[in-house]
Amino acid sequence: MNRLLRAVALILPAVLLAGGADAASFTPAQRDEIVAIVREALKTDPSILRDAVVAYQTEEAAHSQEATRAAIAAARNDLVTPADPVAGNPQGDVTIVEFFDTRCPYCRKMEPTMSSFLDQDKKVRLVYKDLPILGPASLLGSKALLAAQRQDGYVKMREAVMKLPPDTTLPQLETAAKSVGLDWPRLARDMEDPAIQARLDANIKLAHGLGIQGTPALVIGDTLVPGAAELSELKTAVASARHP
Repeated sequence: MNRLLRAVALILPAVLLAGGADAASFTPAQRDEIVAIVREALKTDPSILRDAVVAYQTEEAAHSQEATRAAIAAARNDLVTPADPVAGNPQGDVTIVEFFDTRCPYCRKMEPTMSSFLDQDKKVRLVYKDLPILGPASLLGSKALLAAQRQDGYVKMREAVMKLPPDTTLPQLETAAKSVGLDWPRLARDMEDPAIQARLDANIKLAHGLGIQGTPALVIGDTLVPGAAELSELKTAVASARHP
């Protein structure tokens, strides 16, 4: 309903300015007459309201995209850092930054899609940003991954963790770590390092600054792709980033 009211509000200025006059210069009686004209026009041709709603939505989307592009540009140095774990081609000509939560069902759903895409496009670098926003199990999983990175085992540990039950436990992480050849006692100690928590805090702050409200979220070029992207969406976004 609010959208409709605001859409009508878009119509009124157009009518008021049609004669070259400022809306504020009209008397109450004149404004009432103009409102009556608009109401009659809407009765005669309801498509006016539909067109106004479409125009409003288009304008809002454009503003949102502009704000997102500006936020991405401002955060460019934080989006990809030497400390970030990487998959795909480390020297790729296009970078996908994936914000994900190990407990997120949509992140898990996107795993085979992203894997298939990286198999098809060998020129893409995938940068992971752990974003534990779904509770203690998420935090546990993210800490385990960043601790595994210190043993050059981030990607293989991530593959194992994303196959565990969403409410991941410490014993499950231990089993997963050992199964991929990691030193569990060392990994468990590193999970408690304040530096790892600081990295996660920085990721959360970065996501907030980009307007990311959930996971997964992908930054491809200057575009934010929210939700579990389909293969076709990934191809289109990467092609756009590659050939702007």
